[in-house]
Amino acid sequence: MHELKTRRRVEFADTDMAGMVHFSRFVIFMETAEHEFREAAGFSVDTVVGRRRIGWPRVSVSCDFASPARFGEVLEIHVRLLRKGAKSLTFGFDIHVGTREVCSGKMTSVCCEITTDGQPQAIAIPGEIAERLDVAPE
Repeated sequence: MHELKTRRRVEFADTDMAGMVHFSRFVIFMETAEHEFREAAGFSVDTVVGRRRIGWPRVSVSCDFASPARFGEVLEIHVRLLRKGAKSLTFGFDIHVGTREVCSGKMTSVCCEITTDGQPQAIAIPGEIAERLDVAPE
């Protein structure tokens, strides 16, 4: 799997006093789409592989804005796997309302075992997860 398209309606709570989606909400929209991508690929951001609890803490997030989105509009979110490293995944996001570009962004997370004391320890992406993922063609 290398891409997923999903939709989300802008809710009132997503907007600021000017009636536009607050910039911080786009990170949530990207993360939600990333979760949907992972679920479609057969694993979660919090999953167990063998006896290890695996999590995916974010190490980098960026977003470039092109136009505002407003209450009630339907966002079309396109998520693609841009890079699959030994221990990390980088996703790209394009968000539109119809044909109008709203923003684009990237998010990188590292595969970690969550130890019994709750601390993340970076590990290689388990084979059973890595084999489900392909980098999107450019």
